[in-house]
Amino acid sequence: MASDTAAYGVDTEKLDAKHQHLENGENDTVGIAFQADEASLPPGYFRSSFFLGSMTAIGLGLMAGVAGFGYAAPILGIINEDIGPDPNVVWVALSYTLTVAVSLTIIGRVSDIFGRRWVFIGGALLGVIGSIVCATAQSINSLIGGTAIIGIGAATQLSYYYVMGELVPMKHRLAGNAFCYLFTIPGSGIAPAVANSLILYHPSVGWRGCYYILIAINSLALLCWILFYHPPTFRMKHGDDPIMTYVKNFDYLGTVMFTGGLMVLLLGLNWGGSVWPWSSAHVIATIIVGFVALCLFVLWESFAKLKEPLVPMHLFRNRPWNAATIVSGLGASIYYAFAIVWPQMVAVLYSDAGSPMSGPWLSSLVGLCIVLGEIVGGFCAKSIGHLKYQCFVTLLIGGIFFASVATCTPDTKARAAALVSLGVFFIGWTESLAITIVTLTASNQNELGSASGIAGSIRFLISSIAATVYTVILSNRLTQTTTSQVIPAVINAGLSESSALSFLAAFSVGPSAFEKVPGITPTILAIGTRAYQEANASAYRTVFLTTIAFTGVAIIATLFLPNVDHLLTGNVATTLHERNKEDVVGS
Repeated sequence: MASDTAAYGVDTEKLDAKHQHLENGENDTVGIAFQADEASLPPGYFRSSFFLGSMTAIGLGLMAGVAGFGYAAPILGIINEDIGPDPNVVWVALSYTLTVAVSLTIIGRVSDIFGRRWVFIGGALLGVIGSIVCATAQSINSLIGGTAIIGIGAATQLSYYYVMGELVPMKHRLAGNAFCYLFTIPGSGIAPAVANSLILYHPSVGWRGCYYILIAINSLALLCWILFYHPPTFRMKHGDDPIMTYVKNFDYLGTVMFTGGLMVLLLGLNWGGSVWPWSSAHVIATIIVGFVALCLFVLWESFAKLKEPLVPMHLFRNRPWNAATIVSGLGASIYYAFAIVWPQMVAVLYSDAGSPMSGPWLSSLVGLCIVLGEIVGGFCAKSIGHLKYQCFVTLLIGGIFFASVATCTPDTKARAAALVSLGVFFIGWTESLAITIVTLTASNQNELGSASGIAGSIRFLISSIAATVYTVILSNRLTQTTTSQVIPAVINAGLSESSALSFLAAFSVGPSAFEKVPGITPTILAIGTRAYQEANASAYRTVFLTTIAFTGVAIIATLFLPNVDHLLTGNVATTLHERNKEDVVGS
């Protein structure tokens, strides 16, 4: 069976030697298996309709992929009121997270072997179907099903960094990512504002308008994928080898173990403290079973004699790639502290009842500023140089701003907004660098999907662990601070002890619940509300200080990053072809 590297004309002896270097732990980060150099491509190749159309497909797909979660997440409570109520509404978010995390690795490997074109066309089609299901959903269960379909499709759309990266010269991968990030501003950067504005100003459309927008974006992306995206086909990759040989040799058992293990582990992490108590059998069992299944998967991939493994294990002997993957995951984990806490903080401390859109716009700062950091970092990093040290510096600055939010109180709205914005901006800069370094340090650029896909899944796992830590800390601290600060405050103001407990419980119900508290007066309500804000500020402060630990680990990880500036060359990993013809576009 001819290898795909042979079909591309790659020196297989060089490839074997390259992997041997990695097995010996040598810090060799020069990628191989490039198809062309930019100087050898036909004139006008990068201005051709195929290249520009493919880049548009990637950008629109990314917009839809992030919006598939970003639009629904801020308004799940409103959706639940409309077509619920259903306690399973938490599964709307879980179904997206689980399907994306699991599918990233599978899609990367499958498209490496069989070709990317139909995999990514299929992902866009799933995005359209899932959006239609959600737009017409009459129950929460239907919404969960539609979101799961969107999540599987989004795994292709969130694979932008290697699909785009292999099309442009290595030296332009940073700028290429920045170009893609421009498309995420509507679907991620200002998602809370978009979703809430549809509900406030277009009530006849309401929350379904989010999915109408997704239908349009996914449909346009699908059209672009079909018309313009023509990467190497299976035949171009493998010559005369029969496709059924690869189908038969694919690692199905490993795929089952990986899918089941990662999904069950993430399920346990997301269940804990929200759906079930951390001490419950549901949470403990799922975490243990998921962890054991992933351990078995690693053993299977390492020792079974697999012709087409799901995850080529030599990737983990590539220390530079490992370091970049960890930095990317830790960078995202630091950001997740604010993605989780900041909207809650805005709702409790900084909301303005007289301006219904002030809260959504303020909540949008996290998503918007991280996108701006990714864009600026992508476009500026190459001219600055020393990518490794840029990661170190931007992480350090971002971490300082994050920790500084611990100084904020209910009366420091402007300071909190400024610190949060600056913190996520610099973490976004780090993210744009780290995710690009993941693709640069892949030893074999023919395995770019495999290397980047598993890195994406690891990133999701690290982020989920961090989100769990933040959520547990916040929940525990809120229980302590609200009990110790709110109840004494309202009792001292004249409320009985039994009414004080009812008063505290009313915050989780809504404004109307305060009217039912025996003995409540406007003065007591004002005193209790202020005490509740102070108690929340104390709890949030602990979370912000916790980010110091994650920042510290991430900064240490940057020290293991390689110097990759010399890899920013004119090499191109994949070229586009004229509708299944072997000739490069424009030849």
